[in-house]
Amino acid sequence: MPIYRSRAPLRLGLAGGGTDVSPFSNTHGGFVLNATIDLYAQAILEPLNDGRIVFAAEDREENVVLEAEPILLDDDPLRLHRGIYNRIVKEFNNGYPLSFKLTTFADAPAGSGLGTSSTMVVCIIQAFSEWLGLSLGEYDIAHLAFEIEREELLLTGGKQDQYAAAFGGFNFIEFGPGNRVLVNPLRIKEDIRNELEASTILYYTGQSRDSAKIIEQQILSSQDKESRSLNAMFALKQDAIKIKEAVLRGDLAVYADILRQSWEAKKNLAKGVSNSELDMIFENALKSGALAGKLSGAGGGGFFMFFVPPAKRMRVLRELRKHGGEVMNFHFTSIGSQSWVQY
Repeated sequence: MPIYRSRAPLRLGLAGGGTDVSPFSNTHGGFVLNATIDLYAQAILEPLNDGRIVFAAEDREENVVLEAEPILLDDDPLRLHRGIYNRIVKEFNNGYPLSFKLTTFADAPAGSGLGTSSTMVVCIIQAFSEWLGLSLGEYDIAHLAFEIEREELLLTGGKQDQYAAAFGGFNFIEFGPGNRVLVNPLRIKEDIRNELEASTILYYTGQSRDSAKIIEQQILSSQDKESRSLNAMFALKQDAIKIKEAVLRGDLAVYADILRQSWEAKKNLAKGVSNSELDMIFENALKSGALAGKLSGAGGGGFFMFFVPPAKRMRVLRELRKHGGEVMNFHFTSIGSQSWVQY
């Protein structure tokens, strides 16, 4: 029996993160610049003939065996997997249940700031699309993932991760008003991309965080017209444009300047975006030679991305290793979610 496999790339949030979150994106419009890297969410879908559904999230060490029903109970463990199944069966299988084993895992944990959860949703939809022969394009998969996460399961967050995972590459993404999303793939020259890759250190702090709480606070604060949070959102939106232009021109000195300013604005979005320990890591990295840095994603922990002149890379690496985290090697990738059949 064939086995259906899929993978979708995780992403680095380069600029504008937070402006893709409703209601700001719906009211004011948001701009985000992100880039996918060769760390992945992966899915293996094996059809069964015994009336069972087996969900196995190997990276989380969570497993559940269920009877194949048209609608699964909205419950833990693996609530996200159940929600995806329910939507797929309802919309694409005429309400008839499916029997299968779905194994999933990712190269970075959820809550690390690389969009792991949303990327996993895109990856699983891609696997079902391959199995059922669905003709879903990038926009279809991304929007479906967004609806499942944000509107059906009511998980707090934005929209950028689903589109980054589905499309892949460097993308400048426009959000709103309403549900309008426009993905603008950027043509980055190879030498600029190589220099950006050589100048970026991805450092996992080891601190997990609940991004939903930070984003909920950001949503509340940004609704106050006089708040620092709202002003920070507008600054982040403009920074996304400036960083896009700097990357396209290959002006990485300007890129570093805006990245550093943007991190300062990001910290005004909500309490908990940074803390004393994260500030210390950031400051020591700068003292060792980094020119700029920021946490990828909502903040509060997860992955720092530092911009470092290549000649000072080893000095910064030695400093970061003192803080007990882990440096993750990566390459940028231009390919979005993919699926294939294994016989």
